[in-house]
Amino acid sequence: MPVYSMTGYASAQRASTAGPEPSSTPPARLGLEIRSVNSSFLDLALLLPDELRALEPSLRSLLTAQLKRGKVELRAAIEHHEAGALPSPTPRLLQRINTLQDNVQAWLPQAAGLSVADVLRLCAGSQSHDSQDWSTIALELAQQVLHELRAARAREGERLSAMLLERVAQLRSLAEQASPLVPQVVAQQRQRFLERWREAMELADGHLPPEASQERALAEATAFAIRIDVAEEVTRLQSHLDEIERLLHKGDEVGKRLDFLIQELHREANTMGSKSAALELTRISVDMKVLIEQMREQVQNLE
Repeated sequence: MPVYSMTGYASAQRASTAGPEPSSTPPARLGLEIRSVNSSFLDLALLLPDELRALEPSLRSLLTAQLKRGKVELRAAIEHHEAGALPSPTPRLLQRINTLQDNVQAWLPQAAGLSVADVLRLCAGSQSHDSQDWSTIALELAQQVLHELRAARAREGERLSAMLLERVAQLRSLAEQASPLVPQVVAQQRQRFLERWREAMELADGHLPPEASQERALAEATAFAIRIDVAEEVTRLQSHLDEIERLLHKGDEVGKRLDFLIQELHREANTMGSKSAALELTRISVDMKVLIEQMREQVQNLE
């Protein structure tokens, strides 16, 4: 399954279906746009016109069924024909207006007849009260923009996944560089302890038992080796990197798990830095922290 980002955008429009009466007036259009950004949970915001208020529960169910995390905003708008455009009344509508005028004048003979402006105003008012049922169109458009949003999130997730795998490879390389440095540092430090032991023996001029002082020097060297040994941290770090790779190849909802593993990587890198007894190990630890921080910033965008 793909890895999904939490950021994405999609939009779509569709005109209303034609009514029973033909008209040259431009049909109304329904437009939907959906956008999402990263969030620790699913946060939905629906901005709907009055004509679509009744669809809010259905739209929420549709979104929650396919989205798990992210701050998602769904905005809908109905665009009617221009208010300043002259209406094109149909013969049926003109006949209805004429019939109403005759009925009124039959009861009120003194009533003045309708002017052309009056007729156009009545036609515009009749056509502005759109009885279009947008339910079907809105749900179909919602399905469409949601599909496009998931596709956009999948494309972004693929790019993030590739970047994370690249950082994982770089961290593995740094871990491989750190592993052979520890025995070298331990050997150097052991040699220093032995040199100090010889110097101490020369200064003591035989007042100290050589066996006891040598054992003490070796014990100090051993304790130092244990204190600076980062083999355990490197092993755990490689194990976390294996799990990160497995999750990225598995896909689906991996954001929270990856976020936890990034925290563990940070902990191991900090421990390696605190145990560092050589400049090269310190540099490796700093480079690891930089890479892990880059990974942390991108993992926060994954669903």
